[in-house]
Amino acid sequence: MRFLVRDRLLAFGDDYWIEDDRGNRVYLVDGKAMRLRDTFELKDTQGRVLIDIRKKMFALRDTMVIERGGEPLATVRRKRLSLLRNHYRVALADGGTELDVSGKILDREFAIEYDGELLAVVSRRWLHVRETYGVDVVREDADPALLIAVTVCVIHLADKERED
Repeated sequence: MRFLVRDRLLAFGDDYWIEDDRGNRVYLVDGKAMRLRDTFELKDTQGRVLIDIRKKMFALRDTMVIERGGEPLATVRRKRLSLLRNHYRVALADGGTELDVSGKILDREFAIEYDGELLAVVSRRWLHVRETYGVDVVREDADPALLIAVTVCVIHLADKERED
């Protein structure tokens, strides 16, 4: 499954659509303005909230929390001591599962893996439209909404870190 994301530079505010590879809108990333912390909702085309994403208020390192139906789903934070590449860890709420996100985050060229197995690739390489990147979900049994939420979190955290 391949999804196309128009970078927020072309979107109004923090709201933007994610399309499938046929150009159909699939998810809306709805950024909530005027909040104390960075907050997003991942919605389907009917406006139903699938996933809530918010920045954790009090944390030593910048952390984003992903929730589904009011229940914690995952926590995303930059990995400590990652000097050579951007490297993030995603701890799932089950307590034992961790996803690894690494690559050139700011260039929109990175991978999401679980236990060394590729789940999704985020890339601009196969696209000709400027300021657009793709999220290619490799495994059929993977949760595309979760992987897109992880992508939103990682890019948001990396962009904020670059601004600081």
